[in-house]
Amino acid sequence: MTFAFLQEPPFCFTDASGNLSGCDATLAQKVYQALGLEAFSPIETEFAKLLPGLVEGRWDMTTGLFISDERKKLVDFTRPIWVLQDGLLVAKGNPREIRGYRSIAGDQAALIGVISGQVQHQTALQNGVPPERIRILATQAEAAEAVAAGVVHAYASVALAHRGYLSRRPDALLAVVDVPTAEKQPAAGFRSRQGQNGPAPARRCMPQ
Repeated sequence: MTFAFLQEPPFCFTDASGNLSGCDATLAQKVYQALGLEAFSPIETEFAKLLPGLVEGRWDMTTGLFISDERKKLVDFTRPIWVLQDGLLVAKGNPREIRGYRSIAGDQAALIGVISGQVQHQTALQNGVPPERIRILATQAEAAEAVAAGVVHAYASVALAHRGYLSRRPDALLAVVDVPTAEKQPAAGFRSRQGQNGPAPARRCMPQ
């Protein structure tokens, strides 16, 4: 059975020896063991490829994802595996005094980065950030580097993912701002795997 993952500590990451680790990866391995399966085959990919690869049968389960109406049309979701609050990765010292999505919306020169396909893109729009001030990026590392280089002023994801990234890069000149619950309530994440319902196989995933 195959498991699609991202380099996104503390959820999934490869260590110095090339071994897959992280809470989502460990949970996936426990699921396979509980099902009595013989092989666990992790496959690294980008976020935007998680669901297409699941639908096309390139893998059987993904790392966690948040549920959305559009995603539910494509895959099945498990029970929640975690509940997380959004966060913004900003320059160390937070020179633009960013406090959340709405403060970015109110700063006419501020740019925000989001990962292609993640729900934070819609959350930014819902909180008033104009689409022309949103930059679409492919990976956590690319987005973090964009903040460090000043290409964008904040990168939106879940706060725990930002802290996981910084825990492995203690010298990075970056910091985390927790998004106020008035702008985004903590949301549950779910794992997905190949399902058995409907005329065509449905797949399941964990949320982001």
